[in-house]
Amino acid sequence: MNTLGQSKTENFGALDQLVEQVQQWSIDKNLHNGNSDRQALKFYEEAGEIAAALSRGQMDALKDGIGDTVVTLIILAQQQGWTLEECLQYAYDEIKNRKGKTINGTFVKDSDLN
Repeated sequence: MNTLGQSKTENFGALDQLVEQVQQWSIDKNLHNGNSDRQALKFYEEAGEIAAALSRGQMDALKDGIGDTVVTLIILAQQQGWTLEECLQYAYDEIKNRKGKTINGTFVKDSDLN
């Protein structure tokens, strides 16, 4: 159970539904066939908003920025013919057995420590 009293299965179902809604929104706005370079720039714009919100302690803006960056990544993946789940699984498979240390709150892989 999470802090809202939902099971992990309920959370994943809700996440899947939100991803599908974003993908449909992207189709409705004809972004799914858009320019991936422009979509990547949109991601960086939203990431900048995250940094600004963090530096100002604006938690609502931070939450919005995190959501906006996820939206841009869902659309960027969609433009490549991939799903968010595929991309996340690919990344997790890369990191799941990675060795390293957490230094000042940031994980540094062994190969970068040498």
